[in-house]
Amino acid sequence: MHIRLLRSGGLLGVSRRAEADTAARPDGAALEGLAYEVLAAADEPPPSGPGVPDASHYTLTVDDRPPVEFTDPGLTDAQLQLVERVLGEGY
Repeated sequence: MHIRLLRSGGLLGVSRRAEADTAARPDGAALEGLAYEVLAAADEPPPSGPGVPDASHYTLTVDDRPPVEFTDPGLTDAQLQLVERVLGEGY
């Protein structure tokens, strides 16, 4: 599985992109599970409430599937773990 993740927005407005090929990673099966969980939840409505200025926005593309977008704050556990593992950013 090929995973591409783009982070844009945020306080400084700096975009960051990372890609991961799960076949080449020791945690590939776990990473695939997280990606499938995020894709499956894509049809659920986002958390309600006002948006946050300078929020980070993420675009996830898995193989040739349509991209999925989500915004921080309010990341699900799966989204948060995927961001941490693919972009290498901890929260």
